[in-house]
Amino acid sequence: MTTDAAAVPDWEKRFRAPRVSLPDWAEDAPDRALFVSNATGTYELYAWDRSSGRQRQVTDRPNGTTDGVLTPDGEAVWWFSDTDGDEFGVWMRQPFGGGEDEPAAPGLAPSYPAGLAIGRDGSAVIGRSTDEDGTTIHLVPTPGGEPVEIYRHRESAEVGDLSHDGTLIALEHTEHGDAMHSALRVVRPDGSTVAELDDTEGGTKELGLTVLGFAPVAGDTRLLVGHQRRGRWEPMIWDPVAGTETALPVDLPGDVGAEWYPDGSALLVEHSFEARSELWRYEPGAPEPVRVETPAGTVSGATARPDGTVEYLWSSAERPPVVRSTSGAVVLDPPGAKAPPSVPVQDAWVEGPGGRIHALVQKPAGEGPFPTVFEIHGGPTWHDSDAFASGPAAWVDHGFAVVRVNYRGSTGYGRAWTDALKHRVGLIELEDIAAVRDWSVASGLADPERLVLAGGSWGGYLTLLGLGTQPDSWALGLAAVPVADYVTAYHDEMEALKAMDRTLLGGTPEEVPERFEASSPLTYVDAVRAPLYISAGVNDPRCPIRQVENYVDRLAARGAVHEVYRYDAGHGSLVVEERIKQVRLELEFTLKHLGGGAVVGAPGPEAA
Repeated sequence: MTTDAAAVPDWEKRFRAPRVSLPDWAEDAPDRALFVSNATGTYELYAWDRSSGRQRQVTDRPNGTTDGVLTPDGEAVWWFSDTDGDEFGVWMRQPFGGGEDEPAAPGLAPSYPAGLAIGRDGSAVIGRSTDEDGTTIHLVPTPGGEPVEIYRHRESAEVGDLSHDGTLIALEHTEHGDAMHSALRVVRPDGSTVAELDDTEGGTKELGLTVLGFAPVAGDTRLLVGHQRRGRWEPMIWDPVAGTETALPVDLPGDVGAEWYPDGSALLVEHSFEARSELWRYEPGAPEPVRVETPAGTVSGATARPDGTVEYLWSSAERPPVVRSTSGAVVLDPPGAKAPPSVPVQDAWVEGPGGRIHALVQKPAGEGPFPTVFEIHGGPTWHDSDAFASGPAAWVDHGFAVVRVNYRGSTGYGRAWTDALKHRVGLIELEDIAAVRDWSVASGLADPERLVLAGGSWGGYLTLLGLGTQPDSWALGLAAVPVADYVTAYHDEMEALKAMDRTLLGGTPEEVPERFEASSPLTYVDAVRAPLYISAGVNDPRCPIRQVENYVDRLAARGAVHEVYRYDAGHGSLVVEERIKQVRLELEFTLKHLGGGAVVGAPGPEAA
């Protein structure tokens, strides 16, 4: 049966419109690139020969594939193979031009990934994380060769980068026990230490470091790193061999990241501030950076090409994403119908208990107050931005205002704002959300009788916690892949997230039971009065299904109004029709309980 394109609502078109990621190109073969696209209806990896224009689908799996990297010579694609979205698997290798997949490191058992760096000599450095071993890092000297363990620790760690000549390996680690603030170590391929850089002072000082990349030049031992020494993320150059650190005069508000230009002569600076982002070029030794012109909105990724042009993935809340070049061209334009635009985002600044809170507001035509969805971002160390998002746009199409809150714990507003999330986990964020909720009602934006608390992952967690601790504030809840029972979640989740929870809460459930109890939605489940819709992936390693079932059992035991949708994937879905189905179910549940018109484009009874 064919579908009349004119009858398909805009909100579905936005999900189905073909999308592409920013192409990642091979360091020594820049005409060979790798990108992610949903062209088949599932997000998969694609190889692109830019010289001929030929594109080829690399992976084809029922639940999709997004993790992949090209070898420096462009001869092969490495991609991560898990099972139905459980994030536990092995790296596979496939020739760039096509051919059979083979295990890239057959000597390594399946694990959660902890970074990957591939050398020009065919070697690879592979990070692994398991519940049994913590983090291990292995050198694979030749394709398919026998791996050699060069690092092991119970706490989380990750492969950062490999130097141009393969003689230096940069690692991020949290051996000091603070999973939010990594230290750096540079080692030789035999695992021997070259140098350390640690801004935590043994865990007594909360300053993080991150690897941004070795200089892409033979014999150059400079490493670009991000640091927080001035209260925000910004780059500096560290030479672990010479033992020197070079501060960079990139004095921009907000968080600043960077990567090297291909010849190592300059840095491409990515600047994020108040939910927008922009690009700059900085040449070491220059007094200040130079602006790289991009439209107002959000740059979700950027790369400098060998000819000096910059390619970047851009969008705004109103305009769908596109891969552009500073030459003025659209770099990669997938065939098919384009996503319809949405409405622009408006900024709201609200005084809260921990300082000014930034919220982003989208609203439909007409005068308020509107039924309003508070769409809470995941992370928690993440932030909402002025970027295109099909989910919020669907709510606006159905007459809802959408408010997104960058609560304490969010990135992009300085280190103190992010690091405020400690010990009173969940409750701190909900204080900020409550302040914005009160503002939305007082300003006339939101109808206080039709307020929806919604979110996925950490946003789903805050939804459940908010419905239990603020039961009079919300008319309905929508929680996707949430933390629901914090103690069980801790024991079932992947090892790296255990480390993060120990950092956030100050210990394990056995060491600080009162904190886990205070921060667990299960503690307050009997206070939930609003109708509640929960969706969960049965293979989710981040918010595992058992702890969701514990929460649902408590709802069912007292006859609370709720619905649960379980789907065969992990922490979300890479299948477009599955995403549409989930949004449709949320819309139907909300309109059923809050009143309103039918869901535009909802299937009839025969298609249900």
